[in-house]
Amino acid sequence: MKRVSVLLALTVAAALHAQTAATPRTDVVYESSITELQSAMKAGRLRSVDLVDAYIARINAYDHAGPALNAIIRLNPDARAEAAALDAERKAGKVRGPLHGIPVIVKDNYGTRDMITSAGTIALAGMRTPDDAFEVRKLREAGAVILGKSNMHEFASGITTISSIGGQTCNPYDPDRNPGGSSGGSGAAVAASFAAVAWGSDTCGSIRIPSAVQNLFGLRPTKGLTSIAGIVPLSHTQDVAGPLARSVVDLAIALDATVGPDAADSATHLLDNQPTPRFVSALDTTSLRGARIGVFTEYFGTEADDQEATRIIRAALGKVKARGATLVDITIPGLDSIAGRANVINFEFKYDLIDYLAKIPNAPLKSLGEALDNGLYDIALDQPLHAREANGTRDNELYRAAIARRTTARDMLVAFLDSAKLDAIVYPTVRRKAAFIGEPQRGANCQLSAVTGLPALSMPAGFTPDGLPIGMELLGRPLSDARLVSFAYDYEQSAHPRRAPSTTPPLIAGRAPKPVPFITNAKAGPVNAVGTFSFDPTRRSLEYSVHVTGAPAASIYSISIDRVADAKKGPVIRVLGRPGLARTSGVLKLGDAERRDLVDGKLALVVYTVDQPRGTIRAAMTPPQAAR
Repeated sequence: MKRVSVLLALTVAAALHAQTAATPRTDVVYESSITELQSAMKAGRLRSVDLVDAYIARINAYDHAGPALNAIIRLNPDARAEAAALDAERKAGKVRGPLHGIPVIVKDNYGTRDMITSAGTIALAGMRTPDDAFEVRKLREAGAVILGKSNMHEFASGITTISSIGGQTCNPYDPDRNPGGSSGGSGAAVAASFAAVAWGSDTCGSIRIPSAVQNLFGLRPTKGLTSIAGIVPLSHTQDVAGPLARSVVDLAIALDATVGPDAADSATHLLDNQPTPRFVSALDTTSLRGARIGVFTEYFGTEADDQEATRIIRAALGKVKARGATLVDITIPGLDSIAGRANVINFEFKYDLIDYLAKIPNAPLKSLGEALDNGLYDIALDQPLHAREANGTRDNELYRAAIARRTTARDMLVAFLDSAKLDAIVYPTVRRKAAFIGEPQRGANCQLSAVTGLPALSMPAGFTPDGLPIGMELLGRPLSDARLVSFAYDYEQSAHPRRAPSTTPPLIAGRAPKPVPFITNAKAGPVNAVGTFSFDPTRRSLEYSVHVTGAPAASIYSISIDRVADAKKGPVIRVLGRPGLARTSGVLKLGDAERRDLVDGKLALVVYTVDQPRGTIRAAMTPPQAAR
């Protein structure tokens, strides 16, 4: 049985090995794992200060420039000084653990004694908490550097990550689409290598949905395995906290540093008289062998828009089966009806927020109602926030009935796992790909874990043809968190599901790559079309200027970009010039499939004329290697 330890020896990224004092430093943090960064610091190739500088350079290049992800609300002005102090500790022979000197990002609802905590709302724009949230304190004790705070859906009250203080966060896999939420800023930050790992909170999908739509691993822990003390609440009985990461090892390291009991959070009494789970030591490349996993078919969806994700997840489950797991299609009659009526966010948020703000000296306001009365919120939150203000209660028969249904749903689910001898159940995290910004995100399967308190882990399943990530979710018994993470690790070893977003490539000498110019010359007989292009991978933009000579303008049917594969002309992809035009120019925004075709040399500049109506005037568009 092959296991992983904190001191696991992994090969450090080639960029780290290639560095010397005499050459410019490459983008050392791009797609780099915690273990790789730790190895580089141990060997003296990097310092924590260097990591802070490198991550900030990426944030400067891509958060408000380039694809303009808008993932970060604020940076920690003391991050570099804190990193320098940790470098001094290392030099003196003290290393606290695998997070020593590693910059991390926390969601804007995590209390931080040295930075504003605004929960994504202009209503709390100046709020300072007297203490760190429990998990922030644990991170500092572990030697992590709090690099900054990520944007979030306002008050964590939605799943598309829009806020009145941070605006709209974008998905790095397609900046026209949302990043999930409410921890969408944390997800985008990790996906774009603004940090190796980031922390979010999950009340109904807020860790798992951003993980699913951004090709990440994210665990909603068993309720009570982690403390929510010091986090601006949405629903104290449903809120949990946890990390999002690009790899399972990074996720496990992050969990080991932050799980555990806390006297300030009564839910963590769950851990009384039993050991706290350990994650890195539980990782096992054979953990799926002999496991029985139920495929929860009713959560896959039956609408046409659900089928794309279903195909991708079914293919990924084939890889799970190949690792030795037994898959069993299951239904649990009546469960979804009960779980769907057990959500208590609308009941709890109003008074949970009042209680939280009462403990903050000089809090900007005292209640949600005060924020609403003064218009201190984003218009997108108008309906849900007013509903939560109107429905909030602590003594209501509907509330008590919802709480009772949570117990029923939990007992029913655990009993089913036992009777069917299942180790976990699996289903789509979200039944559809990320929605376009401004549209609602449909298809989330967040309720089951949220209302039962059972652990659920979202892991990458694959990509749609247009390059958007799809995630699948494993749900298990109480405190089976470490086993779920080990299942994901086993799957990751063969599936290798990580694919970095194209909009945030490695920096070159600390800056985003410049647009890449190239020229294409399409010629047949007397007709010559010269296309001057400039491709910007960070914006997926293709600027073009084409001039056709040797043919009367009136004889030109069209100037276009067509697909060409194996020397055979395929369909028209984009029309650049309409009939009768010999000159045309403009800027195209490419989709991911078009971008991949371009960099793979599968697109051609084509001119259709009266004499050449089949597009024989064509030439491959071949950007330089720098664009790839």
